[in-house]
Amino acid sequence: GNTYHLAVRPTTELLEDAGGLHKFMNWGGNLLTDSGGFQMVSLLKLAEITEEGVTFQSPRDDGTVCILRPEDSIAHQNRIGSDIIMALDDVVSSVSPDRARFEEATDRTVRWLDRCFSAHSRPNEQSLFAIVQGGLDCLPGGLREACLSAFHARDEKIPGYAIGGLAGGESKDAFWRVVAKCCASLPDDKPRYLMGVGYPLDLVVCTALGVDMYDCVYPTRTARFGVALLDVGALRVKGRECADDAAPLDAECACVACTKYTRGEIHVLLKEGAALGIQILTMHNVAYMMRLVKRMREAVMERRYVEFVRGFLERMFPKGDKEVPIWVREALHSVGIEILS
Repeated sequence: GNTYHLAVRPTTELLEDAGGLHKFMNWGGNLLTDSGGFQMVSLLKLAEITEEGVTFQSPRDDGTVCILRPEDSIAHQNRIGSDIIMALDDVVSSVSPDRARFEEATDRTVRWLDRCFSAHSRPNEQSLFAIVQGGLDCLPGGLREACLSAFHARDEKIPGYAIGGLAGGESKDAFWRVVAKCCASLPDDKPRYLMGVGYPLDLVVCTALGVDMYDCVYPTRTARFGVALLDVGALRVKGRECADDAAPLDAECACVACTKYTRGEIHVLLKEGAALGIQILTMHNVAYMMRLVKRMREAVMERRYVEFVRGFLERMFPKGDKEVPIWVREALHSVGIEILS
């Protein structure tokens, strides 16, 4: 759940009155809420950031103003009742050239974390994760290291960690190096959550680097563009090549889309602009990502993740290791996984 948007509408007070977000959406599983910090990037033109917190102008142009302080973010998430809640962090676009702003944001993220812990009223029911910031600076003594060091000093309070500030347009080379830097420094016995990631290939590589949890809009957003996710890569179902294809989206998938519809049938729905076509692809893409994560988890637990990675890359890049992107090869090499020809 997105704390900022839930606070604006329907309001977290309403959710609390309804018994929390679990009951409101009739969901018995775990829930995670973002702190609202990402809106500092996505709604930057509407936001003013100070030490006190963030002031947002409503994106709906109705003149209303929302103030989000660390204490407000935690209060909202306490009312929402999610199982994992996030500290409010000061987020800067990963491609910003403003070094001073990154330094300010990294230090402020640590100070805001302390305020979040002080404000947290349900620590026995909700796990409050800290978010590592610091831009793309992975150098010894750099900003990521400084943030990690500050969190190490607070480790007894922190049940889990997130890696933030990525998936914002940075190069893949910079991306994986930040992930590797953070994973190498974070405790082995606590969850590591990579925020805003990502593509299936990203998940496979970053799990090898040490990440445990992910979130991303990609599976649902790409479905709205008529694209299905497969191990061999993205399939443009809206494209002409699927028009007469009687095969399922994925013969190995047991979701409703793959067992009830053909590629050709979904193609027609998408071309006609029928909402059902997008809904079908959305169900498949979510099912695919859940199945991918399940397969990765089983491979890790059975100590065969290296073989899983190699098999996944062979399906996605059937022409051999030379087709595998350099960043993938370098990232995997850093943890001792070599790509076989």
